[in-house]
Amino acid sequence: MDSFTQVADSLLGIEAEMRRLQVWSSTPPSPQALRSTQPFCIDTLEFTEWLQFIFLPRMKDLVEQGESLPTVSGIAPMAEEHFNARPENAERLIRELETIDRLLSR
Repeated sequence: MDSFTQVADSLLGIEAEMRRLQVWSSTPPSPQALRSTQPFCIDTLEFTEWLQFIFLPRMKDLVEQGESLPTVSGIAPMAEEHFNARPENAERLIRELETIDRLLSR
């Protein structure tokens, strides 16, 4: 299986797990919130919003276009921090994010 297929599968797993946790939103953030220049848009978005509305669409576009993928990723630690104080059991989502981190950091 090539790296694009593995990344695409991982992205689908992340989305599915976010839906299972019910942290998938049907309402997008404002255009202003999406223009943040801070890492993970931490000043304007919840971590799960960043995943859904910035990370996943950008990665899907790269995969679909056959563009170069990032060579470094460290999303899982941010997810651990985000979910540490939340009621959701996000272990499976964190594992999915660890997978994408590994795939991109080869």
